[in-house]
Amino acid sequence: MTGHPHTDAEMPCRDLVELVTAYLDGALDDADRRRFEGHLAECEDCVAFVDQIRTTIAGAGRSGARAPPLPAALREEARRAFRSWTP
Repeated sequence: MTGHPHTDAEMPCRDLVELVTAYLDGALDDADRRRFEGHLAECEDCVAFVDQIRTTIAGAGRSGARAPPLPAALREEARRAFRSWTP
């Protein structure tokens, strides 16, 4: 392990959190995907976070129902919370 994974210069946890949806959708370019996966190789907290997001997406897909859109204020509040999240 090279350095503390939460402050890794290649991809800090905060950046991983912001890219998790693109990663799971297969939408990251090769360089970002390698950085993302490199971070996961060193950070158990982020592995758990990505697994939770995968589980949530899978569960939502099985429900068969589409949730109504969130109000704009609630979406923005959630974005702010995730931007400031640190495992």
